[in-house]
Amino acid sequence: MGQAATLPSRSGEAYITELHEWFRKFINECPSGLITLHEFQRHFCNGTVGSESAEYAKQVFRTLDSNEDGVVDFREYVMAISMLIEGSAVEKLRWSFKLYDKDKDGAITREEMLEIMQAVYKMSVAASLSKPNQLTAEECTNRIFVRLDKDNNASISQEEFIDGALDDEWIRDMLECDPTTVKVEKHTLGDPSVT
Repeated sequence: MGQAATLPSRSGEAYITELHEWFRKFINECPSGLITLHEFQRHFCNGTVGSESAEYAKQVFRTLDSNEDGVVDFREYVMAISMLIEGSAVEKLRWSFKLYDKDKDGAITREEMLEIMQAVYKMSVAASLSKPNQLTAEECTNRIFVRLDKDNNASISQEEFIDGALDDEWIRDMLECDPTTVKVEKHTLGDPSVT
């Protein structure tokens, strides 16, 4: 597919065996060697909480499709999985930044973050993973913006995102989109009573 990226530099027989297993599973699920958004959503949703995870799957797919050709090939898949498993905290936060920066303009708006948070919250409820008395998606987004938007320009740069998450464990946990830490809010996005 013409990506410039190379596979991680791990070596050894165990890593080669692991890559072969990943490839076997990938080809078994995607015989063409490519996965489309529709296929990814189907596999992702079947492996998580059904249609409740479709929006989140769409955003994950967008982030995996590094060359933006509308499909994820094995190289893109392995690069992302390897980084998420073994990457440094900064590498993982860079990937998370891409997930939240839906329009790829180099900054995260409150609306972009809220959309991802709501998708994660929706999954958490469907999976019955919510904990009582947690923040809503809006409250979480507002709290993150207060802590990360250091220049008060209504957007979070990648530098603000990474620096803030590295300095604050709660923010880092929230930005990792762990569905076990959230609950769904009862308000709609356009509800004026939501602050």
